[in-house]
Formats: sequence, structure tokens, C-alpha cells
Amino acid sequence: MNKFHGTGVAMVTPFDQEGSIDFQGLERLINFQIEGGVEYIVSLGTTGESATLTKEEKKSVWKFTAETVNGRVPLIAGIGGNNTREVVETLKQFDPIGYDAILSVSPYYNKPTQEGIYQHYKILAQESPLPVLIYNVPSRTGSNVAAETTLRLANDCKNIIGVKEASGNIEQFYAILRSKPKNFLCISGDDALTLPLVAMGGNGVISVAGNAIPRLFSDMVRLCLDGDFKQAAPLNLRLTKFVSLLFVEGNPGGVKSALQHLGICADHLRLPLYPVGETTNLAIKKEIENLV
Repeated sequence: MNKFHGTGVAMVTPFDQEGSIDFQGLERLINFQIEGGVEYIVSLGTTGESATLTKEEKKSVWKFTAETVNGRVPLIAGIGGNNTREVVETLKQFDPIGYDAILSVSPYYNKPTQEGIYQHYKILAQESPLPVLIYNVPSRTGSNVAAETTLRLANDCKNIIGVKEASGNIEQFYAILRSKPKNFLCISGDDALTLPLVAMGGNGVISVAGNAIPRLFSDMVRLCLDGDFKQAAPLNLRLTKFVSLLFVEGNPGGVKSALQHLGICADHLRLPLYPVGETTNLAIKKEIENLV
């Protein structure tokens, strides 16, 4: 699955002042990503505030995104949840035209056992019309997908093609890399750890920061994948302050602040998320100006 090597961007969902989806802003954002050289796009992951969108809104965003991308880059749809039956039903109703894979977050809040997580993904793999990427993000879900569970799924389910690993656990990433099937993808889910994870053998990143700095971030990742860390390292260091600022008051508030300063879309969010404070907003503005 070479199409998912490099930089994927988990896009925000732009909203207008009334809280409705801003499709003009979404079109600008999609074109900004493609013109910025990213390898692929993720629609309605966590950064897209998918938890606050209705089923009909999700369908409209997926359809609009596929039509706007129009085959220019691969597309991934974020479809996950903590009710396996409901996720399966969403997969059955999903129109896969224009999409290449599904990114599915590990079940949250319920705190399932590792066997429960395994059985959940096994069923999704059987029912999904497209290949599936596991998304492990314990800081949000409240439970970790252990390396042993990821490897078990990688070996047992041909339709599970990789993992977006956002545990922040380097040893866990190593454990997956050591024993995974040859073509199983290991993708960083943490912008700040992208360089070391690619150096370890990872395939790239699904990025938040890439929304605002697609060219800079994807250039850095390509240098890493080419083994040119002499050039990648200083570029990575140049980006670290900006990446850190994006998460000071939570995601996607930080990156929407940056996108507003770039004129791509407004920084409106849906409650319970709320825009970043003035101090953080000004700091992001200053750093964006330094970078672009």
C-alpha cells in the first residue's frame, strides 16, 4: 500500500459562524493540501470533529470531499465508534466511491479487553468495503491497543493493512515493527514523533499540523523516508514549536487558529470544543508568519 507512504493529513471540518459546515472553506482546505504536496487525505478523523456531526452531515462531507479531490490523491474515511454494530451499519451505508481505505479508531469509553478490541476489528475487517487501518490513540479512547493485539489482527485479517499508532510508546512501535507482516503499515499518529518513528522504520504520518503547513511537513517526511536525516532534522526542529503550540489548548482548536490566519477557513468549532484563547492565538499567528 505505497499510496499511504508519506504524509496524510487528518483534515479539519470548517464551520461558519452559525455552526454549519463551510463547504467553500473545505474546498479551499482540500486544494491547499493537494497543492502542498501531501500524499493522501483523511476525511472525518478526530481532527474533523466527527463526534459532533450528524450521519447526514458526514455523508455530505465524504461525498463533497471525494468529488473535490477527484482522484488527485488517495482518500481515507474516518469511521469508528464504541458500538460495533453501529460502526458496521455505518460501513454498510458508506459510499466508497473515491475512497481507498477506512481509518477506524479503537473503541473508546467502554474500555474493552484486548480480546474485545480484537473481535471488534475482526468484524469491521469482514464488513468493510475497503481496507482498514487501526487507529490507536489511548489518550482519547481510555484504552491501549496492545502491540500483541495489533500483530494478531495484522496476521489474521488480510483486510487490515496497517495501524496509525498514537500511543506515544516507542517500545510499542518497536514491537509492532519487529514482528509485523512485510506490507503492514506503521504510521505515526503523533506529529512530534514522526521523525524518530520513520527512522525506526515507520511509513510516515497522519498529521494535524499538515493542515496548516502541508508543504513544509510533507517535505520533511519525504526526506526522512529517503533516509536524508541530515536535511530532515533541522527542518523538523524548525517545525517543533509550531507543532507544540497547536496542542496547547487542544485539537483542532490550535490548527483552526492557524488556518484562520492563513485565510483558509474560520476558527469556529462545535461545542464542547472552543477556540483557543488570545495568548495562544497570537503565538500561533507569530509562528505561522515565521514559517510561511
